[in-house]
Amino acid sequence: MVPPAVARLSRVWFPSGGIAVSGVEDAHSKLIRAGFLRQSHAGMFHMLPLGRRVQDKVEGLVANHMEELLAASRVSLSSISAESLWEKSGRLEKVASELFRFSDRRDVAYLLAPTHEEEITSLVARTVKSYKDLPLRLYQITRKYRDEFRPRHGLLRGREFIMKDLYTFDNSIESALETYDKVRAVYGRIFSDMKLPVLSAKASSGDMGGDLSHEYHLPTPLGEDRVVSCNGCEYVVNEEIADSVITEVATGDTPFEVWRGITKDRAKLVNIWYPKWTRTLDGGELREYTNEDINLSAVKSVLPDLDAGVEDALPFWSAAIAAETRTATEVVNVIDSRLPPSLVDSLGGHSPTRPDYWPAGLSSPTFPLRNSSHHGTPLNLLRIRTGDKCPQCSSGSLKVERAMELGHTFFLGTRYSEPLGAMTTMPSAGQPSPMQMGCHGIGISRVMGAAAERLADKTGLNWPVAIAPYSCVIIPGKDADDGDALQVYHQINGISGPGQRFLDVVLDDRQRPLPWKLTDADLIGFPVIVLLGREWRTARRVEVQCRTLGLKHVVEMADLPGVIGRLHASL
Repeated sequence: MVPPAVARLSRVWFPSGGIAVSGVEDAHSKLIRAGFLRQSHAGMFHMLPLGRRVQDKVEGLVANHMEELLAASRVSLSSISAESLWEKSGRLEKVASELFRFSDRRDVAYLLAPTHEEEITSLVARTVKSYKDLPLRLYQITRKYRDEFRPRHGLLRGREFIMKDLYTFDNSIESALETYDKVRAVYGRIFSDMKLPVLSAKASSGDMGGDLSHEYHLPTPLGEDRVVSCNGCEYVVNEEIADSVITEVATGDTPFEVWRGITKDRAKLVNIWYPKWTRTLDGGELREYTNEDINLSAVKSVLPDLDAGVEDALPFWSAAIAAETRTATEVVNVIDSRLPPSLVDSLGGHSPTRPDYWPAGLSSPTFPLRNSSHHGTPLNLLRIRTGDKCPQCSSGSLKVERAMELGHTFFLGTRYSEPLGAMTTMPSAGQPSPMQMGCHGIGISRVMGAAAERLADKTGLNWPVAIAPYSCVIIPGKDADDGDALQVYHQINGISGPGQRFLDVVLDDRQRPLPWKLTDADLIGFPVIVLLGREWRTARRVEVQCRTLGLKHVVEMADLPGVIGRLHASL
């Protein structure tokens, strides 16, 4: 086997340094300052060589698991999808606001694909007819496009991004669910290999469809989701679908508060009534609530057409009741079950809102009540808090934490195969039946941004070995020449030892002072630094540094491959 050429940083272009730190620096700013990427447009980024190496590492790790553990075949679907397919699946208008749409010179309507369920189902429907061709596992790693209203946090929420999709096709629900469980296990191994403590949370399927899905969340303050987990059992769910056990009551003299929303059609003003203060049932903790504590998912459980994206409903309501518009039809009151019956009674015939919420001349509104329970359980309109009781076990308490979604698995059933005609005929059935589908995604770009955010410290980035641009950097001091550095390089890579594997090592031979190189190495986030310093000059020993483990050891040359190997295994 011919060994690879010596990797030298002098041969890699990455514009690190030269950007001053201003105030508190987040991980995205460190990615820019270290030369991993640059922004091209809002929510879109150019990957520079170091960033591309991290992206390649993430892609390679995911691809290996897809092919080795799931026996999936890799495809590359077009980034352009036909609107007609999305109309056929019934999804076009539901997600229209997030689509990049265009027409060709023949006025055929297309879009830049944010996901590929329609295209892959159409492809399989035209190609696979026999039940003997199933199960089928197809995956891709490709660019996706989503016209985010407010792209933010760099790679964590962009408008162009890299994503892995796995699409599965089975003959029966039983085999599809077995596939689903196997994919979940593989996802756990993927994130474990990346050293990312991901939570697997049961979640809503949303516009994707199906009735079973799990999200894979990395806890981080920048997360836009809230994950609820129990310390006594395996209950882990997205807050959107979390059950709650009401463990407090409104105090006797507490005032009630109101948060106002509006429906998507701008026809209904929604008053959400909740207690300002509650006390736990054991007479202990006193809790205060504000509008920030409203659980909009709970509100939508009784009022599905609520527009949860509107923070201030009153301007929209003013337009709805204007004389030239008059789209308003009613005011709806949704009441937390802890509020006293007297409030419920007072809302039965009138709305305690300012008179100008319903102008003279407009027919009298109705004020239906959504009160006290939903499907037989008390209606809790307030968010779950850390310390609340677990709804699944009797002894556990809940923890609520912000998290960033890195992946999502869906059991789709026949959501796409039926409307798009992906059918097979089983010998025992006699007539075609739709395939049972699953789709399973991992955000490659988001993994990069989330790993940087999770592991960075005030010194710089701090990559896990599995996805680091290089796993080890060799930095020669002023008393070590290029030949010395090459000797260490080859010793680590095991070139002189047959059968040893090559490590992803790079030599920093840039014409820069040693302090500058060390600072830059910490900023870039190499997992391991090997320094040829004073000990090299006097005793031919090197200093091995690992910021993650807080390690600085002087190591003999003969021991160096073993030390580096053990470090790599633990990082």
